[in-house]
Formats: sequence, C-alpha cells, structure tokens
Amino acid sequence: MAKAIRQISRQATNETEERAQALEEIMQALADNKEAVLSMIEMAKELHEVKVFETAGSLLKQRNEVGVIAMQQVNQPAVHNVIKSGFGLFKFLGGLQPAQLETLMNGVTLGLKRMSQTGEKGKKQSIWKMRVRLRSPAIRAAMTTMVDFMEGMGEAFLRSREKRE
Repeated sequence: MAKAIRQISRQATNETEERAQALEEIMQALADNKEAVLSMIEMAKELHEVKVFETAGSLLKQRNEVGVIAMQQVNQPAVHNVIKSGFGLFKFLGGLQPAQLETLMNGVTLGLKRMSQTGEKGKKQSIWKMRVRLRSPAIRAAMTTMVDFMEGMGEAFLRSREKRE
C-alpha cells in the first residue's frame, strides 16, 4: 500500500522564468506570422508618415473639447435634414427591385454618356432631324418612360397635397 502524502510543497513561480516563457511565446507567434507582422509594420509606418498617429493622439488629449464641438455641429438643423434624407434614401432604395435599379442606372449612365458626346461635338440639330429621331424606338421608349415617370410623380404630389389639406 502507498504511503500517505503528508507534506505538500508548492513550487514558487519564478518571475524571471515566466517572463522568459512569455517572451519565447511572443517570439514564436511573431515567427509564425512573419508576413502579417511585416505588413502591419509597413502600414504603421505609412500611417506615421502621414501623421495619423499624431493627429489621433492630439484628438484624444483634447477629447472633451472635440466632443463639445462635434455635438454642436450634430445639433444643427442642416445635419438633422441630412440624416432624415439619408434614411429616406435608404427607404427609397429598399423599395426598388434590384433589376429595376440596375435598368434605371444603366439608362442614366448611357443617357449621360450620349449627352456628353453631343455636348463635345457641339452639333446643332435641326427641327426636321429632331422630328425624324422621335420615330426611333429608343426615343419612343424613353419618352413613354418619362411620361409615366411624370404621371407617377404628379400622383404622389397630389396625394401629398390631399394629406396636408
């Protein structure tokens, strides 16, 4: 049978050994992640060169004054309008189907491209050529779309007016 243990001796942790072990773990992690560490150092160097750290440090030191100024700016009516408009924009975009938005944006892009080309050429068009162009299927589609757009916008204006009255 085994003899009962009557005396337990605790090993005192040596602070020097703990530090050496911690240092070894850090060195191992640095060696394992060499590229990431070097990349981080390069980014820190670039940020230091453009004085980002200096600016951030100054802002932190003056955080109370900066906070007061920021709150004064946020409390201006124009900022409230920007925030409300931003929410309205997100609501509008959320109401559109992605395919509708893509079609609309493609149309606007192509229309602006053609418009800038016409502006660069500086050509004036006669009334006769404008009349002939109105027969184009693309022009007719755009005109029909614009008339539908104006009709929908007019309906929204009338509804808004009725709500106010």
